[in-house]
Amino acid sequence: MRSIKTVLFALSALALTSSLASAQESDANKTWTEVRIGSEGAYPPFNSLDSSGQLNGFDIDIANALCAEMKVKCTFVTQDWDGIIPALQNGRFDAIMSGMSITPEREKQVLFTNKYFNTPGAVAVPKDSKIADISAASLAGKTIGAQASTTHSQAAEKFFPDADVRVYPTAEEYKLDIANGRLDAVTDDIVVLGPWLESAEGTCCKLLGTLPIDESVYGKGLGIAVRQGDSKLKKMFDDAIVAIRANGTYKTIQDKYFKFDVYGG
Repeated sequence: MRSIKTVLFALSALALTSSLASAQESDANKTWTEVRIGSEGAYPPFNSLDSSGQLNGFDIDIANALCAEMKVKCTFVTQDWDGIIPALQNGRFDAIMSGMSITPEREKQVLFTNKYFNTPGAVAVPKDSKIADISAASLAGKTIGAQASTTHSQAAEKFFPDADVRVYPTAEEYKLDIANGRLDAVTDDIVVLGPWLESAEGTCCKLLGTLPIDESVYGKGLGIAVRQGDSKLKKMFDDAIVAIRANGTYKTIQDKYFKFDVYGG
């Protein structure tokens, strides 16, 4: 019985390896007519689900503009953040547009386009908080919330080594906890915290400050992830990013969501 299980396990592993290898093959001879884009749907204003279950937000509008520029059909797939890279590798979709930072660790797993935006991390605290500033000393011993498996949770660990960093599956969950008095602070991208603080849901809190853009933590900005073999698709996206920046489409979409330049220097 044990030997049968071993054989079955080996066959399953071989099938999985073959599937992954197939998903990572070069797209040099492929003609892209449709691109399936994976997004979390729980990270406003970049991506979220409306009342009808449709994805919307900055990422989605930019994706549609890029697909129009590339003359391909765009379809969207909702995927939990923790499983988003494996789902790309397994062929569930062809690209990730979900506020993903370009970091060395992720570059070992996926191929990134050039950035399509780059904004700093920030820290928010309750309005009645006595925390004076964004220094490590001021946040020592405090409880900070962040979304799991993000550069923001890593930044909290680096910049506030004496704080208790608690991670959450989604940004919405840490927002609920700080609003209900269970956290001393939260950290995320400024363009996530800013609109939240201006909304009815964010009246609990205030902006404490922004964090340094440390490339060792935040990477080279936020890009579109594709499978490592899909160099042709990457170039199509790169060329389209340049085009919508040049023709004004990017700024039109940016101004719909933000009051400042989110592309960065």
